[in-house]
Parts: sequence; C-alpha cells; structure tokens
Amino acid sequence: MSPFLRSFLLLGGLVLAYVVYLLLGALVFSAIERPVEDSLHSELSSLKAQILQLSCINASTLEDFLEKVLRANKYGVSVLRNVSVGSNWDLASSLFFANTLVTTVGYGHTTPLSDAGKTFSIVYALFGVPFTMLVLTACVQRLMRPLTYKPIAFWQQRSGWQPHVAATGHFIILLLVVVLAFFVLPAVIFSTIEESWSFLEAFYFCFISLCTIGLGDFVPGEQPDQSLRPLYKISVMVYLFVGLMVMYLVLRTFHKLADLQGWTSFFHLPHCEDELEEDKEPIVEAVNETKREEETAASKHLDPGSHVSYNSISR
Repeated sequence: MSPFLRSFLLLGGLVLAYVVYLLLGALVFSAIERPVEDSLHSELSSLKAQILQLSCINASTLEDFLEKVLRANKYGVSVLRNVSVGSNWDLASSLFFANTLVTTVGYGHTTPLSDAGKTFSIVYALFGVPFTMLVLTACVQRLMRPLTYKPIAFWQQRSGWQPHVAATGHFIILLLVVVLAFFVLPAVIFSTIEESWSFLEAFYFCFISLCTIGLGDFVPGEQPDQSLRPLYKISVMVYLFVGLMVMYLVLRTFHKLADLQGWTSFFHLPHCEDELEEDKEPIVEAVNETKREEETAASKHLDPGSHVSYNSISR
C-alpha cells in the first residue's frame, strides 16, 4: 500500500471516528435532556392554562408563572411555542449542540436542563475538544500541500517571483476566496432562510461563529415553523466544521507568509520553517515515519571504521 493511500485511509478513519463520536454524544444528550424538556413544556402549558381560566389573576400566581417562563427561556424552552413544533433535544438538535460544544463555538441558546446533562457535557467536552483539534489539525496539514505549498512553488517557477512575493499574492487570493465562500455566500443563504435576519446580521453570525466567539444572539433553525429543520441544523453543523478548518488553514498560511516576510524573526516567534517538513505530510503519517526511522536506525550495524582500534592509541 502506498504511503499516500495509507495516510488517506487513516485520515478517513479519524474523521469517521469523529462523526461517530458526535452521533454518540447526540444520542446521549437527547436521551437525557428530551424527557426533562417535555416535562418543563407540560408544566408551563398547565400553568398557562390555569392563568387563562382565572377571571382575576393572583399576583403570586403571575409571579410564579413569570419566574418559570424566564427560567425555561434560559434553557431555550419558550412558552409561546407549541410542543409539537419541535424539540431542542431531538437527534438533529442534539447533534448540533454536541458540535458547538466540542468546537468551542457554544452559542448558549440551548443548554443542558438536568444535572446529568451538565455532568455529561463536562466529560464529553473534556475528550471532544482535543479530539476536534486533532481532526482539524490532521485535515489542515493534508490541505497545506495542495492549497499553500504547491501554489506558492508554482508561482515562483512560472513567474520567477521571490518567495515572499509569491506567498503574499497567494495569501491575498486565499483570503478573498475564503471571505466570499465562507462569509458572503453563507450570509446570503442565511438571510434568505432566516426571514428575520438581514444580510448584515447573517454576515455577523458567520463571523462570530467561525471565530468561535459564539455570542448566541443569532442562532439558526430556531423559528417555530422552520421547514426541514433537522436537515438545516445538520447543514449548519457541517458548515461550522468546514469553516473552522478553513480558518485554521488561513492562520497557518499567514504563519508561512510571516516567516517569509521576516516578521517571525522580528518578533522572536517560532518559524514556520521549523515545522515545514511535518506540515507537508499529514499528521497521521508522522507517527509511522518516526517509528520507521527508529527501526532503521536500530537495525544499522556499526561501520567498521567506527570501531576502536588499539593501533590508534598513542604509546
């Protein structure tokens, strides 16, 4: 098996394991939080019905109702929404929550209701956040060669540009493509699907999300009559993961540019060249290469000229 095919299969297995991890987390979150959410919905609906039946609303009853409404709204449960419309803890929504949890976007619109859900969130994020960083790093290191190193080398050979000039031109083009493909175009799509969002608000959501700020003031798929809500949630989840991967690629490319421009030396920062050979090969292949080098070094016999000779000792 060729090294490229082996690294590709290993990377595919890593991504598949990550998807399985998200699915398992979504199933556990849905199993824990869905009954608690349904119970809270029933409690609010019952209290609302009691208030509507009263000819004169008691002050204590009204305060109790408002307190429960505010507490439920904190967890993403609205008294204005019919229970049959949708749940915050169905499989698609739970998968979306698990993705925002391990990618550290964390909008905060939907949060665990139960103590068991909070405990599982801690354990799940404890392993999920490093796992996400590992998958993103592996994918970006695979993309650095075709999207960064090869274009820069091509422009150097084709146009005779200096390395720093070719890297600057490549970074500007890459940045324009990323802004158009992952900010402007998604903003147009979100402003079309989300009727209450303007283009500026949709662009703001894309920027806040892909920078992992996640303020939570704009969350997609939360309209009461959202069509194809599960598919929409999963699509947004894929967009967030791919967008984070591209943002990491932009940062690594900028590191390469800063190294060629001499900025890293000026600010006494680590050079990109120190990791250049590692970045050209995928991370999942680095371990195998290291083991292979160690085995080769251990299997080499000492050169005869390296043995100590008694004839060389001065008498």
